[in-house]
Amino acid sequence: MNWEGIDLRWAYGDLLLSLSRQTRCVQRAYDVLHDALLRFALARHAQPLEQPNAYLRRVAHSVLIDHFRRDARFQPLPEFHEEGADDYGAPSAEHLLDIQQRLVALQRILDCLPPRCREVFWLARIEGCSQREIAEQLNISQNMVERHIARALLDLRAARELLYP
Repeated sequence: MNWEGIDLRWAYGDLLLSLSRQTRCVQRAYDVLHDALLRFALARHAQPLEQPNAYLRRVAHSVLIDHFRRDARFQPLPEFHEEGADDYGAPSAEHLLDIQQRLVALQRILDCLPPRCREVFWLARIEGCSQREIAEQLNISQNMVERHIARALLDLRAARELLYP
């Protein structure tokens, strides 16, 4: 069974099995494969591909790297074994209040940044856009993107040192 030159039996057999081994999760492997097929379908090729299966494997590898990078940005919540935690290890009210206060302080610091710097920082650190994507989206150079991120990080570090010496 072929689609756009790709043998779908191979894609949902060998390629999916390979992705499952790398992700250690069948559902994640399906997500990666479907994202890769979508990227393949949306790519504009001037000439027909000689080896569409090899190209799809490469696209799937890139998507897999993107998934791993996205997951690396998130930290699991620490285990809570303190007094007042419920049976599911939910954080205490004091811990939640501390997190809320830190988020409010972070928001105040971000509000003090110039608008463009704040926007670049948000796109880079919160939405996970690459510097190239931000430069294209905001119509600025990648050097300016780097400068805005560096300024935001320096301001955040200075504020952190003031708040938590």
